[in-house]
Amino acid sequence: MSMKKKPAVISPLMKTLAEYIAGASRRALPAAVTERAKHHLLDTLSAMLSGSKLLPGRRAIEFIKTQGGVPEATVIGSNIVTTAINAALANGMHAHADETDDTYYLALVHPGCAVVPAALALAERERAGGTALLRAMVLGYDVCARMSIALGIERFRERGHSTHSFGHMFGAAAAGAAIMKLNVDQTRYLLSYTAQQASGLSCWARDIEHIEKAFDFGGMPARNGVTAALMTSMRFTGVEDVFDGDCSFFHAHGLTADPKKLVHGLGKTYEIMNTSIKRWAIGYPIQAPIDAVLNIMQKHHITAHDVERVVITIDDQGARTVNQRTMASINIQHLTAVMLLDGDISFASAHDDRRVRDPKVLALKSRITLQGSAALGRAKTTQAIVEIITRDGRRLRHHTKAVRGTAANPMPRAEVEAKSRDLLLPVIGPRRTVRLIDAVWNIERLRDARVLRPLLTVK
Repeated sequence: MSMKKKPAVISPLMKTLAEYIAGASRRALPAAVTERAKHHLLDTLSAMLSGSKLLPGRRAIEFIKTQGGVPEATVIGSNIVTTAINAALANGMHAHADETDDTYYLALVHPGCAVVPAALALAERERAGGTALLRAMVLGYDVCARMSIALGIERFRERGHSTHSFGHMFGAAAAGAAIMKLNVDQTRYLLSYTAQQASGLSCWARDIEHIEKAFDFGGMPARNGVTAALMTSMRFTGVEDVFDGDCSFFHAHGLTADPKKLVHGLGKTYEIMNTSIKRWAIGYPIQAPIDAVLNIMQKHHITAHDVERVVITIDDQGARTVNQRTMASINIQHLTAVMLLDGDISFASAHDDRRVRDPKVLALKSRITLQGSAALGRAKTTQAIVEIITRDGRRLRHHTKAVRGTAANPMPRAEVEAKSRDLLLPVIGPRRTVRLIDAVWNIERLRDARVLRPLLTVK
């Protein structure tokens, strides 16, 4: 005689979140949110393709080549079709192979590099269409940012945890749930399997080649989120409410956590609208300083020849992240020198190893000073103050308060396209670049995500 299962006690928090995730595949999005999701889809696909040629992307492809697996999803930038789990891992690493991907400054997350690979891999597996892909993405951004905020953001990171791994993993899992059309019960199990896999240490900042960081930010969260979605779709059961009760997820992280922030504003505030697209394919803390330098150059008609000295002020954490880094694309002194010499920064110039040893760059770089500011760290937007002292004694100053690409100063389609072309053309050429951009702008017409494969593969 079998025992009847006792009904579980489900907390209001879990009930609200599970129902919201389970309903996402049927929930229409506001027009402005749909448009912004297309921007982030194009931006992330471009980051994946360009990243597939960088060291972290190459290592990911080499690894996946040894894994085999049922052909379900594309490893972007290659001709490999493998399991959705493997594809999510590789494509997540591609997306964060350097600092090209999107970012949410106030939540300390880079949603796109985990959410988009997870959603795309499962969309290919399930032959889902473009509307389903966009809805899954938007949901993933919502959960990704809210989880980081609920865990305590800076205070959580100060305890050694990585908001980028934890938030990204739950965002990827939520996106996977939407593609797989999990019901409420399955979604609760999905969150439990995700919580058991959630990990990540903020020592990623010590990775000088960006390979582990690409795994920590993109590959691992995307892989684990897809894993949780697939297992629960295949009748894996689990803990009914991992967020409440004895030894729960928020009990383990209670010192910094505020669980109710996980569901605050769901359906009203779409976090993809608060996520920034980087105007330049460089580290996020460098966007505002480069914006300020460009403003000074354009307003006062100066070039590198006119510069005697540069003083850059950004928030303390940003200063620690980008100060004299080994990688050129996250070295603020190097990139400021390149901007002054070239008048702009392209993906190619940010990754040109020859420029690192260029005597003109080195001479200018030696006259650039970086300092941190606690006051700028308390600002609600990414800010920078740049002062350029010219050879003729002028002191030219600009304070960037809302850098291009942020929620306060978003990029229009034309600028997102321009950035994407810079990333795509060297990898897939002009014809496929045009076709991919057009496919994203018309993604609702796409009935099967596999139609994108010829635009994303490279032999």
